[in-house]
Amino acid sequence: MKYFPIFLNIKNQPIAVVGGGDAAVAKLRLLLKTEGQITVYDDAPAPEIATWADAGLLTISRPPMSAEQARHACLIYAAAEDDSRDAATHQIAKDAGTLFNWVDNLKNSDFITPAIVDRDPVIVAIGTEGAAPVVARAIKRVIEGLLPQTLGKLAKIGQAFRPHADALPFGRVRRDFWSAFYFGSGPTAYDASGPDGAQAALNELLQVFAQQTPKQGHVDFVGAGPGDPTLLTHKARLLLDEADVVLYDRLVDPRILELARREALVIEVGKTGFGPSMAQNEINQLIIDHVGCGVQVVRLKSGDPSVFGRLDEELEAIAAHDISYSIVPGITAASAAAASLGRSLTQRDRNSGVRLITGYDMAGFADQDWRSMAAPDTVVAIYMGKKAARFIQGRLMMHGADAETPITVVENVSRADQRTISTQLKHLPQAVGNLDGPAVLLYGVSPRIKSCKIYQEQVLERCN
Repeated sequence: MKYFPIFLNIKNQPIAVVGGGDAAVAKLRLLLKTEGQITVYDDAPAPEIATWADAGLLTISRPPMSAEQARHACLIYAAAEDDSRDAATHQIAKDAGTLFNWVDNLKNSDFITPAIVDRDPVIVAIGTEGAAPVVARAIKRVIEGLLPQTLGKLAKIGQAFRPHADALPFGRVRRDFWSAFYFGSGPTAYDASGPDGAQAALNELLQVFAQQTPKQGHVDFVGAGPGDPTLLTHKARLLLDEADVVLYDRLVDPRILELARREALVIEVGKTGFGPSMAQNEINQLIIDHVGCGVQVVRLKSGDPSVFGRLDEELEAIAAHDISYSIVPGITAASAAAASLGRSLTQRDRNSGVRLITGYDMAGFADQDWRSMAAPDTVVAIYMGKKAARFIQGRLMMHGADAETPITVVENVSRADQRTISTQLKHLPQAVGNLDGPAVLLYGVSPRIKSCKIYQEQVLERCN
């Protein structure tokens, strides 16, 4: 992030606009929405600027801006559309130490003015660091359509009412109260009866919430998917935005955690394969303790909670405390890996089913039906199988698997650093030997695409 977005208090602060043509007019249309004290420095300003001056909205100064005036300004805009004049303004602003914007000259500007959706006091600012203004305008159009015109008026009414709402318990209850007003009874009441109706709706809503029995805590077991935030379900996004506490696995992508509310308590409870891990009993107790405080908890698991996510253990733990819960599925790594290969996990006349097994629990391998897995045209998705690769290879070949059976290894599924290795059963241990990230092994599946050719060649070179 090159530009840090802030909202600057410019009430009654001097703002200088040097120039009086089309560029200055365009900038002034936005600046006149503020409560700043605007001065336009130009000896022949456009008629529109003169009209604004006659209405008392700004001041026109025919003499050029002085160094003293520049020092007292809060912001300076160079909008003369003349390089030499704008460069001179730049130097004056630089000497004065005042924040400076050269219209349509990103390189020489201290700050940029974003695209704005104005529902004062609700302001949405959209910036692309000058890289894609057309994108900013497109986003602005979408947000303009989403936010009702009355939102700013409701926000002002709510701001005045806030001391009364502070009687409600801090946190979830108070947050639910304001959500019910802004996105429920408030707009309806305002449309029907104006400000008085919105005020009455607030009073009625406060009485309802004041009489409510405090809500019990709740936990949502949410699948974060394989990594790419765009693969997160819509429901998962909504729950992350509402959560008071997020307990997340180590493999959850940091970009997904950014979707949680800034005020939420975010705690890593991850497990590292064959490495440091938080004990399952500790995780269970964390869930119970936080839900016991009456908050909304999201237990965020990589992939899908029901696939090697120890979901049943956590459900059994909360069942003893009569804790309410929901389960939100996510895209599991095997599905995402197959999609990246241009393959399906099942295929008519090849295999009517697919097995999901984990290589983490070595003892559990004794229970596997290795003979049926070794049969031709079988597809198996092996999670956490890097450490057990040689054992898997030996068991399959011992039970008749063809050494030439294709295996595709997908590391860091769906992420920017995803790596795909196409190999065969006879080369499996070498293929996974140098992998650092989490990987899923698709036994019996080869890529439809050629993107993994380079890795195939590297693996075969090491094997030979």
